[in-house]
Amino acid sequence: MIILLSILVLLLAGLAIWTRAKARDIEAQHPATGEMIDVGGYSLHAVHVPRPSGADLPALVFIHGASGNLLDQLVPFQPELEGRAEMLFIDRPGHGWSERGGAANDTPDGQAAAIARAMQAKGISSAIIIGHSFGGAIAASFALAHPEMTEGLVFLAPATHAWPGGIAWYYGLTRTPVIGPLFANTIALPAGLTRLESGSACVFAPNPKPDDYVSKTAPALVLRPQAFRFNAIDVANLKPYVTRVASRYSEIASPTVIITGDSDSVVLAHIHSEGLARDIEGSELVWIRNLGHKPDHVTTDLAVRAIEKVAGLEVDLKAAAARAEASLAEDSAVCQG
Repeated sequence: MIILLSILVLLLAGLAIWTRAKARDIEAQHPATGEMIDVGGYSLHAVHVPRPSGADLPALVFIHGASGNLLDQLVPFQPELEGRAEMLFIDRPGHGWSERGGAANDTPDGQAAAIARAMQAKGISSAIIIGHSFGGAIAASFALAHPEMTEGLVFLAPATHAWPGGIAWYYGLTRTPVIGPLFANTIALPAGLTRLESGSACVFAPNPKPDDYVSKTAPALVLRPQAFRFNAIDVANLKPYVTRVASRYSEIASPTVIITGDSDSVVLAHIHSEGLARDIEGSELVWIRNLGHKPDHVTTDLAVRAIEKVAGLEVDLKAAAARAEASLAEDSAVCQG
């Protein structure tokens, strides 16, 4: 028994050393690309694109989902919207290169407050808030707490309501004291690296994942021990949080568009997206056949049209949706996870 315990300790110590070295390597491959914004005792990492002289849209603030960072929204949207709007792409607290801050950031309302302070620090008094997946819960919380700063909302495959069942086992394990940090510092990173490409492909399915998605958007950053723990805490706290808060979504009065796919295997669109459309009066729900969980990357043009409509421009969103559906009709990528 003593020999087995000694072997286990040595194995865990070796994994911890390897994890620390690999985390540094991941950081070197994906360095911070923006600026650090003080939001009251800690800093958020963000890429700020100043308002161009020919802007025809309000300021835009992009909020990424779970297991991500600001690159997940910057890569598809910045090229499409360059020259049209001031933009702020933010690493959520504890993700990417942002510091976590206090316990308030363990739930979407705390993260929404941090984002509001980052906006104020950059002189952005109001903006259209675009939230993908977990970022949808933060966007909704932002609108509830800061209606005067919310010019409109665009939800992309949002996670905003309570759902049946629980969460993946590793989230629950990682958030626990003692065992959670041990898991995050030894097993999570090497195991996660083996699933990085296939897991990302499952998020896109049935749409094909771009070949350069992992290299361009740096999802490996979430495998670093601290980030992995913070991500697990976020996910574990989401269901109890939205259970408490969803009844207030009817208070949201900002122009709203929700884009969702009928083939999303990550969030249940008939619960979250339909729930938002029901709860937010005047909102528009855009269903896309054969779309998975990544409308930000797969139907970027449609998302841009939604931003334009929320901004008050004349947009035929149904025609844009029809074009998006036509482009996806033959997609048949299969999740191998």
